[in-house]
This record gives sequence, C-alpha cells and structure tokens, in this order.
Amino acid sequence: MEQMMEQTAAYGPVIMNGAKALVVLILGWIAAGMISGAVRRRILSRPEIDPTLGGFAASVVRWTILAIVLVAVLGIFGIEATSLVAMLGAATLAIGLALQGTLSDLAAGFMLILFRPYKIGQYVDIGGTAGTVKDLNLFVTEMVTPDNVQIIIPNGQAWGSIITNYSHHDTRRVDLVFGIDYGDNADQAMELILELARADERILADPEPWVRVTNLGDSSVDLTARLWCQAADYWDLKFEMTKAVKEAFDAKGVSIPYPHTVEIQKKG
Repeated sequence: MEQMMEQTAAYGPVIMNGAKALVVLILGWIAAGMISGAVRRRILSRPEIDPTLGGFAASVVRWTILAIVLVAVLGIFGIEATSLVAMLGAATLAIGLALQGTLSDLAAGFMLILFRPYKIGQYVDIGGTAGTVKDLNLFVTEMVTPDNVQIIIPNGQAWGSIITNYSHHDTRRVDLVFGIDYGDNADQAMELILELARADERILADPEPWVRVTNLGDSSVDLTARLWCQAADYWDLKFEMTKAVKEAFDAKGVSIPYPHTVEIQKKG
C-alpha cells in the first residue's frame, strides 16, 4: 500500500500536467479555428480588400496561435521558452533538412501573396494543371476543376511553375476556325461570319472582328475568326458562335467538308 501511495505521489504531478496540457491544447486548437475564421470573415466582408488576403491572413493567424499554444504546453512540463529556443537553435540544421519542403512552401506562400500572380476566383493553369482558385494559405493553393474535382498544389511547386492566368485581363480573344469547300465562295463565307459577329452584343467593336483565309488544307479552305469579348463571356460565345456559323452556312449553302481524298486519273 505504501509503495502504491509513493508511486501515486510520484506520478501525480505528471498526470496533472498532462491533463492541463491536453486542456490547453484542445482549447488552443478551438480558439485558433474560431479566431482565424473570424479574421477570414472580417476580411471577406470588406469589398475594398482582395479576398485572396482572407484565407492567407486566417492561415497566418491560425498557425501563430497554435505556435503560442505549443509554447504554453511545453511550459506546463517545465520547458521554458528560452530553453526551447536554445534547443531549436542547436537542432536548426536537422530541422531545416527535415522541413525544407514545408519551409519552401511557406516562403512561396508569402511570395504568391506579395506578387499576386493569381487571386481567389480566377481560372488559372499552374504547371499544366488548370482550375479555379478557391483558397491560398500559408502552405498550399486549392483549386477546383470545371468538373468539380479538388486539386491541392503546394505553394513551392506553384511558385516554381509556369502560371497561366486566364482571368487576369477583363477581355479575351476567341479564335474560331471554320473549314469550307474549295468550290465555295470564301468572301461570302467570311461576310456571313462578320454579320453574325456584328449582331452579337457580346463581341466588342474595338478591336473589331477579324476574319481571314488562314490555310489551304488537304480538304478545306480554313477561315479564322478572331473575336474579342469580356472574359466572363468567353466560353458561351465560343460555343454559341460555332453553332450559329454552322447554321448560317447551312442556310446559305456553304459546305463544311469532311476529310476526303480526290482521285485523279490521267489518260496515258
């Protein structure tokens, strides 16, 4: 009995400290989530502030609070902050090697926020992966594809890749190629395309619509139309203009040939 009491007395403070540390850790985790969420909502409620800053600032606040909580937990076990700094200083090389990827993502996150190659809501291509940016935090960029698939890209890879931002400018050019038969009138076909372009309010007058013969193919004469529109109208205009030109060609008897081969026999 005396031995059990001695063991209880010996392990009692450890158990108490462990319980305190667990409570502090849980409360700190909850507080970090609540405060970071409040920061995000506060920033997003201000229209004059870029929404991209909301997720990034919330991420910074969250990880800062968690770092403070970690120091507090270590303090419960008697590890002072000064001792912790000394320990980390002695292990800097090992930690740097172990976390070099994470530290690279962290640094890249700050670079992405500083230079803003893309923002939340923009459609971008990062190193061959395309999607709409949903979030940018300290370590990763979250995107979603048009078919609603989530993509997570570490910030280090995003910053080191070629970034194509399709939403950066307000306007975009729609390039459409139509093939007509060699026996058709190219001027008539080009005028049909221009009439449709002038009648569509989404197509800008400046730069004006442009249609030219751009290629003499194996089976068709290729006409290229270059039409400028607001970036938000790009896909709808591309699809609907393609359909409208097909219907106009059909109504005027302009042929859209399929690939074929003409055999010519020469009399000996």
